[in-house]
Amino acid sequence: MKSTSSSHLPLWLAIIITLAMVICVRESAVIICQWAGIEKAANIVGLITMFVILITWRLLKGLPSWLTHASNTLLVDSGFAFLPVSAGAGLLLFALGDELWGVMLTIIISTLIPLWGLAILANRWLNHKNDIDKTTIDSQKGQL
Repeated sequence: MKSTSSSHLPLWLAIIITLAMVICVRESAVIICQWAGIEKAANIVGLITMFVILITWRLLKGLPSWLTHASNTLLVDSGFAFLPVSAGAGLLLFALGDELWGVMLTIIISTLIPLWGLAILANRWLNHKNDIDKTTIDSQKGQL
């Protein structure tokens, strides 16, 4: 695997090239999926195609640093990546009618219970790690 290659492109140009790549791959996937008669699979086909292209590019040449910087700028906190999903979920919620409260309750429960469990596990892990670190520090102080 080759390391990241460096090139000096301004950030605005890198962002435009990155967006053009994403749009070209996605639209090509839409055309191919329409031709194959599986229009609904266009997004996943585009995602897998982009993944294969980037992995191949990385193995053969190494990804350029401008691509990494542009991707990081576009995907700050993953807000750009989840925007279409959030918009679709919002439209779906308003179309639910009487089932809205059931779906909202399910979303809240399925989010809060795993977060609560994760918080308990993280708290135990952090406390256990702190106890081990204190014991190690105390034993090292005793050796001096």
